[in-house]
Amino acid sequence: MGKYILAMDQGTASSKAIVFDKQGLIVGKVEKEFDQIYPKSGWIEHDANEIWYSQASSVVEVFDRADISVDDIAAIGITNQRETTIVWDRLTGKPVMNAIVWADRRTSKICDKLKEQGLQDTIKDKTGLLLDAYFSGPKIKWILDHTEGLRERAEKGEIAFGTVDSWLIWKLTGGRVHVTDVSNASRTMLYNINTLDWDDEMLDILDIPRAMLPKVCSSSEIYGYTDASLYGREIPIAGIGGDQQAALFGQMCVEKGMVKGTYNTGCFILMNIGEKPIKSTNNLVTTIAWKVGEKVTYALEGSILSGGAVVQWLRDEINVINSVKEIEQLALTEKDNGGVYIVPAFTGLGAPHWDQYARGTFFGLNLGTTTGHIARATLESIVFSSSDVMEAMEKDSGMKVKELRAGGMFSNKTLLQFQSNIFGVPVVKSNVENMSALGAVYLAGLAVGFWKDIEDIKSNWKVKEEYCASMPKEEISNYKKYWDKAIERSMSWIDSEE
Repeated sequence: MGKYILAMDQGTASSKAIVFDKQGLIVGKVEKEFDQIYPKSGWIEHDANEIWYSQASSVVEVFDRADISVDDIAAIGITNQRETTIVWDRLTGKPVMNAIVWADRRTSKICDKLKEQGLQDTIKDKTGLLLDAYFSGPKIKWILDHTEGLRERAEKGEIAFGTVDSWLIWKLTGGRVHVTDVSNASRTMLYNINTLDWDDEMLDILDIPRAMLPKVCSSSEIYGYTDASLYGREIPIAGIGGDQQAALFGQMCVEKGMVKGTYNTGCFILMNIGEKPIKSTNNLVTTIAWKVGEKVTYALEGSILSGGAVVQWLRDEINVINSVKEIEQLALTEKDNGGVYIVPAFTGLGAPHWDQYARGTFFGLNLGTTTGHIARATLESIVFSSSDVMEAMEKDSGMKVKELRAGGMFSNKTLLQFQSNIFGVPVVKSNVENMSALGAVYLAGLAVGFWKDIEDIKSNWKVKEEYCASMPKEEISNYKKYWDKAIERSMSWIDSEE
């Protein structure tokens, strides 16, 4: 048994290799960014080979950085950007086109046609998901529809689909293993979260051949071994978790009613709802959090499509800041938002509004508006969006949010204090960053006996920072009033025909 578990944390903007010890602490970390490709307005792609190269090479470098050998690694856990869709040739291993990223909106019209057929309830009952371009199924259909002869080849078993976890495992095992786990499968709009199998009716609705789909496994088991030519020996691949479900596990939100929030490019709030799914009536999705052994755990999730993406936009496109860390310092140059509200609907609105035709908007600008006001309004937009989701969660579950376990690259002190103020619950931050990676590591470690059971892991979770609400109710009400107005006015901004 090695001394460490390796996480491959493949995200929307970068690939990370992170080594954790038995206390759940980081021993070494390497991160590599890769290109974001924007062929058209609303389209976002990744080069699947670049994803693979960035992820595979980061592992080699982390061994050097942490001064450890491959023999020190007991297992690999994989966590990944989820709905991003990759289709490749089984014989050559080459992708048929760039990966279509989760935030890509090109399949909106496919979803509109399904809505016209009245299929929303069928899809929600079977998959737990809302009918939206966000999920993988419509993306697979789009690829098959737009690549001549591909559907016929897929029917013959010559073509494979996978979310990023499947792609990485295929590459790591030299094309020997084509699997996914329940957490990622439940994001495709093809997987029945009640029967725990690919759903024939959904495959028929989207005209997707079953032969191209991966085998669905639990979130914690040995799926296969890395090809020895990669890192010098075979390493068991033993944990898979879609990034947000893995973060829920990493935050040790293993009891019913516990909630985590991750503030990254997109922002994601998840509530553990136990062993039975709850159908949302407030525009949330019901998803599988994980399966460990024979026990399946479900979650309610609210996905905010553009959260920290607004911060990145301020940095990369309009040059208000030079790094994402500067956003807090700039926000603190003003005592409030100066009446400015930003709706971060760059690729449409996610939960709980779900308007794929909304777009990012600024309200309340005046001649006294400063970059400090804009920076503060940016952070506040993330908080308001998260609060909307948690309010919907309370309505769906009948459970009050008692605490928010928060993390992510944009979870600075100003944001977390404002989150506590607006929603009125304690917000706590762990002593460990990279919760998605930690969750994948825990899942992998359980599979190989690195940890005995979940109880053995719980003691690793410790509070680093805690934020408590301190804002008067009148001030909160005023903020919410203008936020609600801003949301309403951003909706249906573009026409569905565009």
